[in-house]
Amino acid sequence: MKYILLLLFPFFISAQTHRFIYEYQFKSDSLAQDFEKDNMILDINPDDVKFYPYIYAEKDSINKVQKTRSYIWEENLPALTRKRNSNINMSYLLLNDFFKLESKDEVIWQLSPDTKKVTNYTLQKATTKFGGRNWIAWFNNDVNLNEGPYKFRGLPGLIFEIADDKNNFKFSLIKSYQLKETYNTQDVLETFAGEKPIAVSEKTLRRKQLELFNDPLQDFKEDFKSGGGDTKWFVRGTQVTSIEQFKDLSKQTQEQMRKENNPIEIDKAVRYPIK
Repeated sequence: MKYILLLLFPFFISAQTHRFIYEYQFKSDSLAQDFEKDNMILDINPDDVKFYPYIYAEKDSINKVQKTRSYIWEENLPALTRKRNSNINMSYLLLNDFFKLESKDEVIWQLSPDTKKVTNYTLQKATTKFGGRNWIAWFNNDVNLNEGPYKFRGLPGLIFEIADDKNNFKFSLIKSYQLKETYNTQDVLETFAGEKPIAVSEKTLRRKQLELFNDPLQDFKEDFKSGGGDTKWFVRGTQVTSIEQFKDLSKQTQEQMRKENNPIEIDKAVRYPIK
């Protein structure tokens, strides 16, 4: 992996954002052979930290230029915020509704004397157990930031790379640059399609996830019933022409949900019923 990192000092002049781009490799299905890949943004602002898909910022830029209102949400990609120097994260999730979940996520690190050289950077190894997985991180002491991708923070330097030991997830730093002012994410992260998120507890979120599993196409069915004209409806690549099709399509969707039930924090995975 070739790292491209621009170290800009003094750090945080006025209301600036230092933006780090990570390549995120992940397996929604733990049995998959190949990774899915997306780029993620880590914005370190004077007062807070935000981690979200790069495609959200791209969509926001297009909306502003074209004066449009188009929205996107990737359910397999994490999105969260936290205050600087805090382990309390606010995660944003889209199910049938838009939710936010607060969690306290202290990561306990074990530092290792092992180092490796990547381009011009010397990285030090650290390990941790978090979310039911074992993680190996490589951080750089010269970048005096105790932050990293997702909920990983608290090391004496910026995390350049972190992966779990089962080869399911990997974050790799690929680029960095500084913005002249703090980037406003209100339209792409803290709201969705203009709607503010509903605060939920872990218990309530699990209940909502099971409700969605029990009837995964409920909203689509309602739209289909009320739809008309020449509208064409598709689910999982299948054109829907009658309400009777939803039974089999719902079963297929449930099977996919079971198969792709491999979250970063595996100890919080939903236990979907098997019928």
